[in-house]
Amino acid sequence: MQKTYNFDEYVERRGTGAVKYDFSVMGKPEGLIPMWIADMDFRAADEVSMAIRGLADHGVYGYTEPLGVYYEAVSGWFERRLGYRPKKEWFVITPGMVFAIAMAIRAYTSEGEGVLIQSPVYPPFRKTIRDNGRIVVDSQLVYDEDERRYKPDFGDFERKIIENGVRLFLLCSPHNPVMRVWTPAELLEVGRICQKHNVIVFSDEIHCDFVYPRHTHHVFTTLDEAFAKFTLVATAPSKTFNIAGLQISNIFIAEEGLRRRFSLEIAKSGFSHPGMPGVLACMAAYKSGENWFEQILQYLTGNVAVLEAFLERMPISMPKPEGSFVMWLDLRALGLPHEELDEFLIKKAGLWLSSGTAFGEQGRGFWRMNIGCSRPTLEAALARLEKAVSTQCL
Repeated sequence: MQKTYNFDEYVERRGTGAVKYDFSVMGKPEGLIPMWIADMDFRAADEVSMAIRGLADHGVYGYTEPLGVYYEAVSGWFERRLGYRPKKEWFVITPGMVFAIAMAIRAYTSEGEGVLIQSPVYPPFRKTIRDNGRIVVDSQLVYDEDERRYKPDFGDFERKIIENGVRLFLLCSPHNPVMRVWTPAELLEVGRICQKHNVIVFSDEIHCDFVYPRHTHHVFTTLDEAFAKFTLVATAPSKTFNIAGLQISNIFIAEEGLRRRFSLEIAKSGFSHPGMPGVLACMAAYKSGENWFEQILQYLTGNVAVLEAFLERMPISMPKPEGSFVMWLDLRALGLPHEELDEFLIKKAGLWLSSGTAFGEQGRGFWRMNIGCSRPTLEAALARLEKAVSTQCL
C-alpha cells in the first residue's frame, strides 16, 4: 500500500540556514511569510530521505561516480513521464542548473557576443550572461491581456538573432515566471528559426514535471529529431523533488561535438565528480519517488485553485497557470508605483515575494509568488494580502 503524505504539515525551516527563511542575511524584517525563492516547504519523499540516511549510516563519503543504475533511474523517469529516453552517453552531470548555464555560455560564445533570452525570465539567465562578459539580447514575450497569456514574438525573435549575430539561446520551458507550457507549434517555430541561423539552444526544462490539467510538456528535441544536433536539454530533480540544496543536474547532449565542448568547459572550471548525497538522492527520487510527486502535483493543483478563487474577488490578476509552482501576480491595478509595491507587500501585507523587475523591466508591476507551501500557510498569506488590499483601496 502506498503512503499518503500530509503536506498540510508545517515544517520549521528557520534556524537551518535556509535561504528562503534567512531574513537577516537578506535584509528583510522578521515575521514575513516568505514566498519568494523557488523551493518548496515540503519534506522530501521517504525514499530520498532513506537514501541520505543510508549514506550517513555507511559513514564513508569519498569521491563518487554514478553507476549504471543511476542512468537507468533518470532515463526511466523521463521515458515514463514524457516519452523521452536520454541515452547514457548523452549525460553530463553538473552541480546545478545555473552552473550549467554558465558553462554553456562559456563553451559556445565569446566575450562581447550576444546571448538571447525571452523576458520576463528567471533572473540568473540575465546575470550569468553579464557576469561572463556577454551581452544580453532580449526578445520580450508579449502579454495578451485578454487571454491572460504570454506569447513569443517570432518576428522579433528572428530579427534579434540576425541583428546581433546570436549563437546561443537560453530557452525556459516551462517558462519561469510566466507559467507557460509551450505548445508544440511554438517550440517548433523557435527550433526552426534557431536551426536556420545556426543558433545553439540551451533548453532549461527544470520545471518540466509541474504541468497542470489540459497542458502537456514536450521535451524540445522530441518535436524534431534534427533539433538534437544543436540542443542541450537541461534537467534536474531539484524542483520536482525539492532537493535543490543537494546540487545535481543532468544535462542531455546528443550531439558529440556539443557535448565535448561543454564537458571541456566544465573540466576547465575544476569540477569533476558530483557529490555523493546528490547522486543518491537523485537516483532514489527518479526510481521510487513517483507516488510522492503525484501527491505533490495534486496538492499544488489545489493550491492553484485556492489562489485563483481568491483573485476573483481582488483587484489582482495573473496569467492562467499552465505549469510551475511559482505564480506571476499582476498588481498593477492597485495603482502603486512598482517601488512602492515592495513596501506595500512587506510592511502592510507581511509577505516576501519576488519583485517582477528582477525578471526584466517587463516585470514592472508584477510579483512572483511561490505556492509550494502548506495550504494553511497559503491561506494565511492570502488573508494578509486581502487585509492589506482592502486598506489600500479604501
